[in-house]
Amino acid sequence: MSFIARNALKAKTAKPAQFCSILRSYSQQPPTNDPDSTSAYEYKLQHSPRSPPPLPAQEPPRRWSAEESVKNILYNTPPPSTQPFKRHILNALVQNEPGVLSRVSGILAARGFNIDSLVVCRTEVRDLSRMCICIRGQDAVVEQARRQLEDLVPVWAVLDYTNTSVIERELLLVKVSLLGPEYFNEHFKPSASDPSFSLESARTYDEALTQFSQNQRHSQVQEDLTKMSLSEALRTKHAHLSALKNLADQFCGRLVDVSSDSVIVEVTGKSTRLDAFLGLVRAFGVLEASRTGMMVMPRTPLPASWAEESDVAAEADEIDTSLLPPG
Repeated sequence: MSFIARNALKAKTAKPAQFCSILRSYSQQPPTNDPDSTSAYEYKLQHSPRSPPPLPAQEPPRRWSAEESVKNILYNTPPPSTQPFKRHILNALVQNEPGVLSRVSGILAARGFNIDSLVVCRTEVRDLSRMCICIRGQDAVVEQARRQLEDLVPVWAVLDYTNTSVIERELLLVKVSLLGPEYFNEHFKPSASDPSFSLESARTYDEALTQFSQNQRHSQVQEDLTKMSLSEALRTKHAHLSALKNLADQFCGRLVDVSSDSVIVEVTGKSTRLDAFLGLVRAFGVLEASRTGMMVMPRTPLPASWAEESDVAAEADEIDTSLLPPG
């Protein structure tokens, strides 16, 4: 029971003289500094503007044709908005307590947003956590969702880093097969002797013939691989390992685990670079992949003189994108 509740209970049952002593003891008690969800609410009341800025302007409704008017009257389906859907990066500063993540994700799910990436971590402050949320939607709809998130009691502030210069990073761990695509595909393609294969399950005769010929070719490749000597298999694994290592070096990655049949590669970079790396190593056979999600931090703005010099230097030294690594 808190200090205020205990004194309130004593005040109800105490005599007038005892009630005065209780009040004096309460006035001498030092205030507590334990933060909770109400701290974020009080902060927003003190620092939030009296009138929030207006929402982003939407396009004015265009004049409907007769066909569109009839369709709206019959089916109540107005034409969709023509605003483009783009990626938005929201950074929320929340109170470090249970239940905040479920409330934030519940609001986004109720508004129909599919969360592409969500990273939650503690900050240098003990009672403060940071959420990095990546969603796709229209500007006006995302701004409404941002304001609704900011109205939650345990949320201190929600920042939109969509049009801000930020540092974006994501970690990828991918396990790639060293045995080649033939050994990798044999776990996913049925052989000709597979009991689940039958001509009756095919829709047409041509489809059944194509499926049977593919299984026959795969069984022939598997028989050829079994005839490979140990030295040839070792040279094949070494060649695949060297190719994967060179590919990881191009993306500033490294090999963190090597086994007789697979290798685990660790790559850190932008989400687009990780997508490009996954597309390149898919030919070797991706056994398993895990990604942490996107984390961002805004860049520190430079002084005006430095910014002008950097812009001039960037215009003078144009980079040939063909010389850069993929991604």
